[in-house]
Parts: sequence; structure tokens; C-alpha cells
Amino acid sequence: MFKRKDVFFTTLEAMADILLEAVQYFEQNVSKIDDVTQFAKTMKEYETKCDRHVHTILTELNKTFITPIEREDIMALTTSLDDVLDGIEACASRFEMYDVREPDEYIQLFADNILRCAQQIKKAIYLLSEKKLLAIREPAIHINELENQADDLLRVCVKSLFAKENDPIELIKRKEIYERLEQTTDYCEDVANTLETIIMRNS
Repeated sequence: MFKRKDVFFTTLEAMADILLEAVQYFEQNVSKIDDVTQFAKTMKEYETKCDRHVHTILTELNKTFITPIEREDIMALTTSLDDVLDGIEACASRFEMYDVREPDEYIQLFADNILRCAQQIKKAIYLLSEKKLLAIREPAIHINELENQADDLLRVCVKSLFAKENDPIELIKRKEIYERLEQTTDYCEDVANTLETIIMRNS
């Protein structure tokens, strides 16, 4: 159906690689941020690398007459992958803007969840390149399950925050970070949903 070395799929693989690297960095460092400025800067560098790959795909779409799968599916997958990295980078930037240096257990749980999502996304993208379309369903289902867990986690952590936090400014900071982390898992689910569409159209 399509070549293994097609530029679109090699570029999507590169995006998935960078996404996983970025989320691994976030997860490993968010439990104890020694330098919030460097933390945010490093995450921004990952986001910039991903943007370059988005540009590559847009350029190739503009000059390629026949694409390996539907053009809108390539664009949707590219956009949804970029959204995940934008989401986690936006979370990192809030730590710097709000000078949050002591993330709590809930932030770590969100980070762990997003890391598992990123691992499944990479697995799915590589399966796409290998033409193993039906096999993509397994990681897509995992991503949906992880997003559901993140929904539950958001309810728990916001309830806990309002019960325990007396400083209204700290409450606002934490609540936004929680919500942005949960939103990032929504973006991961968008990737899974786009992959499901690709499976249906090409199986």
C-alpha cells in the first residue's frame, strides 16, 4: 500500500521519537525541578524540533501529488502529534511563569500517565510505517484507557486541592497545571482517534 521509507512516515516517526524524548525528560525532572527556567527552556527546544518536522510534512504535502494515505489523515495525524508536544511544553512553561518548584504527587501521576501515552503513540506510529494497520488498535485502545484514567485523576486532585489548599493564588496555579496536564492526555486521545480513522479507511 505504501513504501517503508516514505518521507511522510519517516517524518511522523521522527515526531513520535521527539515526543517520547520530551515526555521522558518532563517525567524524570518534574518531581524535583532545580532550575525552572532551564526546565522550561529544554521543553521549548523539544517543541521547536517537532515544529520543524511539521514544516517538513507541510512542504511535502504541497509538492506531492500522490500520498500514501489520505492527505487529510496525514495532516490530522501531524497536527495531533504536534498538539501533544505543545501541550506538555505549555505545562512546563507554567512551572517557570508561576515559579512552581515543588510539584506534588498528582503532577507526577499525570506525568507518568502522559509518558505511557507517548510510549503507545510511538508504538502506533511505527506500526503505521510497517503497514501493520490492525495492530495499531491495541496501542490506540491503551491510549483511550489512559485518557480515562487522567479524567478520573483530574477530579480527584482538584477535589483534594480545594479541600487542603488555603492560599488562593497557589490554588489557581495548581489547578491550571492539573487542567493543562489532563488536556495533554486529551491530545493523546486525539492521536489515537486519528489512527483509528486511518485504520478504517485503509484496511
